Amino acid sequence: MRAKDCILVVDDSPESLRFLVDTLTSEDMTVLIARSGAASLELLAEVQPDLILMDAVMPGMTGIETTQAIKRNPATAHIPVIFMTGLTDPEHVVAALQTGGVDYVRKPVVIEELLARIRVHLANARTTYRSRLALGLAGRSLVALDADAALVWCTPQAEALFVEVDPAWTPESRALPLALVGAAQTLLAADPGQPGAGLRVSVGAFEIDLAPVESDRPGEALIRVSEVREDGKIIQLQKHGGLTRREAEVLLWVSYGKTNKTISEILGISPRTVNKHLEQVFRKLGVETRAAATAIAVRHMTD
Repeated sequence: MRAKDCILVVDDSPESLRFLVDTLTSEDMTVLIARSGAASLELLAEVQPDLILMDAVMPGMTGIETTQAIKRNPATAHIPVIFMTGLTDPEHVVAALQTGGVDYVRKPVVIEELLARIRVHLANARTTYRSRLALGLAGRSLVALDADAALVWCTPQAEALFVEVDPAWTPESRALPLALVGAAQTLLAADPGQPGAGLRVSVGAFEIDLAPVESDRPGEALIRVSEVREDGKIIQLQKHGGLTRREAEVLLWVSYGKTNKTISEILGISPRTVNKHLEQVFRKLGVETRAAATAIAVRHMTD
């Protein structure tokens, strides 16, 4: 059975809170409430809802200011925020959405419209989560960082590598392992969206490569992290097979059983380019099948 969707409602009006709690509970959702922006931030330090309904105008910390704080925090930045506002000024709506909110509804709330918007954004959030998980399952060791190099999210492969590098590290730390922070900041300062220039960092017995990957999300930089032992295998394949660096990378991932499509995602090149490299690999190794190329690759990497 799938867990209930959890919605945080932030509103200073007891009447609005009561109405929304009753409505969302009747839709089989778990509802959390906060009477102020500050209270919502305290609550978010303890629990993460699937979606936030945010009153845009509240005394003290406004809904816009609260959302800005939520989006600055890597641990909560991914949570979709729907604004509720009684203001009709387009500039106010634009300002609310510019903070990172995904949508808004007018007060008084039309419940059918609100529920429809909630369901759409919950579905979008789940799709985004699955996409990020799929990146990890496809073998991509990626981290997403904000402009200050704080951790927004990372794939399972990156998590596993970080724990190897620093056994005390946890995803809840909201940061890269300390030894990698300086290199990440250097990459961000250079141009995180420009593929190519990477950095290598020595961390105890580990050698870690960090390389920028193109990101389509503003304010979020993607960096691929990998242990150099993979690099050593690539060098072995180049040495024994007479392959270029890119051909050796393609062969390495073929030997791991990855499809051309997955390899293209890992290396940041098109499937057609992967296929062209693979044709050259087959020619240089004197084979005709992926299985034969894999057998040779395994032999070269264990020499």
